[in-house]
Order: sequence, then C-alpha cells, then structure tokens
Amino acid sequence: MEAGICLAGGGAQIRGLGERIEDAVKMRVWVAEDPMTCVARGAGRVLEDFEYFKEVLAKDDRSRRRV
Repeated sequence: MEAGICLAGGGAQIRGLGERIEDAVKMRVWVAEDPMTCVARGAGRVLEDFEYFKEVLAKDDRSRRRV
C-alpha cells in the first residue's frame, strides 16, 4: 500500500470521506477518475483476462473442495 488508498464507486462521492479515512489511517487517499464506472471497468478487465488474474483473486469456502 505504498501509493495509498483509492476510493471508487458511489461511496467515493461522499463529501469528506477521503479526508476522514486519511486522518484515521494516516495514508494518502484519493478518488478514482470516474469513480462510478471504474469498478465495472476493472471487473471487465478481470473477466477479459481471467487466466492472468485468477491467482490473486480471493477464494471463499464455496470454492474449496469438500472431502
């Protein structure tokens, strides 16, 4: 987290949220360019190149094999 925290989505537009997070965690916080669509665009990139990203995606209990 060298670069800090990037806020995206609708919550990123809450007035003062970035500053409050910055004060709480003492890290740089900024709002993504076009925060309302960047989450969808990022998800689209993952789907387009799933093989590349699959190793870093979190797995939940449903994806584990049951014995």
